[in-house]
Formats: sequence, C-alpha cells, structure tokens
Amino acid sequence: MGSYPPMERNGAHPMTSSARPVSPGPEDLVVTRATPEDWPVVTGWAADEGWNPGLSDTAGFFAQDPEGFFVGRLGGFDGEPVSAISVVNYGDAYAFLGFYLVRPDLRGRGYGLTTWQTALAHAGTRTVGLDGVVAQQDNYRRSGFAPAHRTLRFTGTAPAADVPARVRPVRQEDLAAIAAYDTLCTPADRPRFLAYWLTAPGHRAFVCEAADDGSGNRSVTGYGVVRPGHDAPRIGPLFADTPDDARALFAALTGDAAGTEVAIDVPEPNTAAVALVAEAGFTPSFETARMYTGPVREFARERVFGVTTLELG
Repeated sequence: MGSYPPMERNGAHPMTSSARPVSPGPEDLVVTRATPEDWPVVTGWAADEGWNPGLSDTAGFFAQDPEGFFVGRLGGFDGEPVSAISVVNYGDAYAFLGFYLVRPDLRGRGYGLTTWQTALAHAGTRTVGLDGVVAQQDNYRRSGFAPAHRTLRFTGTAPAADVPARVRPVRQEDLAAIAAYDTLCTPADRPRFLAYWLTAPGHRAFVCEAADDGSGNRSVTGYGVVRPGHDAPRIGPLFADTPDDARALFAALTGDAAGTEVAIDVPEPNTAAVALVAEAGFTPSFETARMYTGPVREFARERVFGVTTLELG
C-alpha cells in the first residue's frame, strides 16, 4: 500500500508545503496489454533478478500469444511501467504464468497483486501453470496453485565432447516431426512458438534420430535448443527418449560453448537428467517449483531432461 502523510491530532492531514506527498496506491495503477516494444524493460528487470533471460526470447514468447503480456503503469495509459506479468494461453485448456515482477523500489504497495488479478482473467477457465521462485511459493499456494515438482537450474562449464552421428542440426524439413515429438513432452501443443524457437537468430537446434528402419525414414528420438542468455547460454528444451539420446544431444548443445558457462533447468524428478548434468560437473544455482491450478494433460515427463524456459513453461 502507499504511504500517506501522518494525521494531525484532530484527524486532519497537515496541509503545509513541507507535507510529504501521497504515494500512488494500487488504485492508481493502470494495467494494459504489453507490446514487444514494451518488453525490453521487463526482461531488464528479470536480468537484474538473476533470471538470465534469453537475448532473443521476446519474439518467440509473443508468437505464442501476443495478447498474453501485461504491464502496470503509473500516470495513465502512457505512464511508466512499474509491474509486469505474462499469462500465455496454449489452446483451450492450458495457460502459463511468468514474468511476475514489480520494480524493486516500488514493491510492497499492492501493484503486483493488482497486475496479477487483472492479467489472470486472460486465462479464463484454463488450468494455469507457473515456475515459482522459493520466496513466492506460499503466496502461489494461497492463490490456488499446487506444487508438482522442483526444477533446479544447473550451471557449469560446457565440456568438450564428441557428438554422435545420430545427432545433427535441425533443418527446415524437420519442423513438423519435431513439433509432433514436442507434443509428447509438453502439456499443450505450441506450434507457433516452436516455429520461432527452432530457427531464431542465435538459437542452435539439434535433432537426435533413430537408425533407418529400412524405409529410408529416421524417427526423432529427441531434440534440443541452446540460445544466448543475458549472463550465459541457456539450454532448453532438452527432450529425449533415453538418457543416451539426451547425453548425445547435450554434447551437441554444449559443443560450440566448450569452456564457457552454460545453464539448463532440470526437473528434479527426472533423476537421469540430474545425473547427466552432474556427470558434466554442473551444479545447482537456482530453484523453482512447477505449480498448477488444476490437472494438465499427460505427457512423457521422463523425456524432459531440460525445461524449455521457466518463463513460458
């Protein structure tokens, strides 16, 4: 809440030139849909929090749901952004909440809650997921979110390793097969997002294939993407049928960055994924909890060796 001038003994506010100005309260906040041009200030806040946002994430995020990004402003519709949130819809059943931020010097005044309540309506009756930082998890529980599992961010020096022949860079003709594989590994389809994520400037995507089945076709057994981040490159997703396939993709994803720090967000219940990054010498540096307001469609959780992005699930 805003702070107000002290009351006089008779209950009146002091009306002198030395009186402290009234700080704007949550009723003074105007929550509007954000545009891609608004979003760099928000990713700057995220970088200041140590979240290491990807350098070219914005276009991919807005591709999925351009109506799902919000900022709170003081001073009217053209005012300065002071809060933000995204509520990105995937189909008719699922949405994901991220970028819940208030400018540090303006926290504790109700701006965050006002932004949350306004934006969450965008999800309608969909189940909503989020990756909640430790400090906010109790608040999310009170808002109806139940924890599903912990996600650990591992960081480490990218190792140099040989890349097996069954792993190669993604080509344009692979996109449909990868989208079909992605559907098995996520709680919602996301073709618009993937069309950007697999081909974006600076993103390097690799596919893992099974041996030729005799028909001239090779089925997809996994894929992964690494992208430049504010502090370090980030791997996400890393989806694979088996730990061996994941290890092969990991070698490709870290290959160009050998000797530099890389980050990957790993769902803790996938013990094979935790073992893979531990073998590479990576250590946990940050944690969140995946939380949902209701049921989500079943997906192959054992294939998720690295989460795509904590901001969009």
